[in-house]
Amino acid sequence: MASTNDIKNGICIEYNNNLYFVTEFQHVKPGKGPAFVRTKLKNVVTGKVIDNTFPSGHKITTARVEKRSHQFLYKDGSGYHFMDSSTYEQIMLQERQIDYPKYLMDGIEVEISIHTETGEILLCELPQNIESRVTYTEPGVKGDTATNATKIAKIETGAEVSVPLFINENDKIKVDIKQGKYVERVK
Repeated sequence: MASTNDIKNGICIEYNNNLYFVTEFQHVKPGKGPAFVRTKLKNVVTGKVIDNTFPSGHKITTARVEKRSHQFLYKDGSGYHFMDSSTYEQIMLQERQIDYPKYLMDGIEVEISIHTETGEILLCELPQNIESRVTYTEPGVKGDTATNATKIAKIETGAEVSVPLFINENDKIKVDIKQGKYVERVK
């Protein structure tokens, strides 16, 4: 058992007979009334995000979750295949178990969360940023740089990202996958 003081991003809790990951939290102490914790909880099974408020000091049940490093191998008709980096065992996941599957690239290292009591695979998390090569983009128009103009670029994974006009095909860029935004050009 833990209390709301132990809530932090990434913790897995049991709530309403389901497992949830805390994606955001905020401790609030209003001028009047008792303190509380405002949270965003992501359901492990459905992926649905709900807002919930716990009174300060409320008891919560945490789930024991172990994170293991895996490497993405390939995708086929049955699912996404990963290899454990330490034991070389291969596992297969469905798309609903993966955060942002459209950014998966061959060989990328991911963290897979496993419920230690049941052995159930809960979630596959990609790194915050990925580096990918631009496979297609329209050429930028010369002289159109007075504003923060952007254009759409397709990257190796097939995802589309809004990039500045100076980005060309075959440039390597860094992408923030949680926001789906261009971060910087990689040398």
